[in-house]
Amino acid sequence: MAERHNEPVRADARQNRARIIEVARDAFTDSSDASLNSIAKKAGVGPGTLYRHFPTREALILAVYRHEVDQLAAYAPELLKEHPPLEALRLWFDRLAYYGRIKHGLSDVLHALTDDSLAGEIYASVIGAITLLLRACEDDGSIRPGIDPDDVLLMVGFLWRIGPGQEGEARVARLLDLVIDGLRLGAPGATRAVS
Repeated sequence: MAERHNEPVRADARQNRARIIEVARDAFTDSSDASLNSIAKKAGVGPGTLYRHFPTREALILAVYRHEVDQLAAYAPELLKEHPPLEALRLWFDRLAYYGRIKHGLSDVLHALTDDSLAGEIYASVIGAITLLLRACEDDGSIRPGIDPDDVLLMVGFLWRIGPGQEGEARVARLLDLVIDGLRLGAPGATRAVS
């Protein structure tokens, strides 16, 4: 009997996969050493179900990484629908910081697993979101025109170097305030501070 390769994935299988990814994201945020068995248990599935979806720890880590980047990229247009552009940009940076905390504990593994095609795919998604947000801010005059999205991504690279915890979160907030202040400098719509 011939194998059917294009069978649709059952709804319960999709739900299990999504639940495993969500639980794994939280587990890896708490500890990069989280066991796959503990993730399966917290997700309410058996180890066999987890391994059917993710045959190796590395496969699960990459799935979490891709999922987070997809959500991060999709978050930019959502924010622009609900907030003024500069506020949307700052909220997106906050989400990027959260993503950076997840990546922090897994950076060595992700670096080893990420090939050029995946790195390019991830980079394109993130740059696309930054470009969308910057252009909206330029259009409403809240940042100076002509800011390169690649420069902004490089500038916020500190997010991957700051560890988790309250002290790290406070430091991220202060540094992101500096980034926003720098982007606003010279903006047509920016008001000057009273001297």
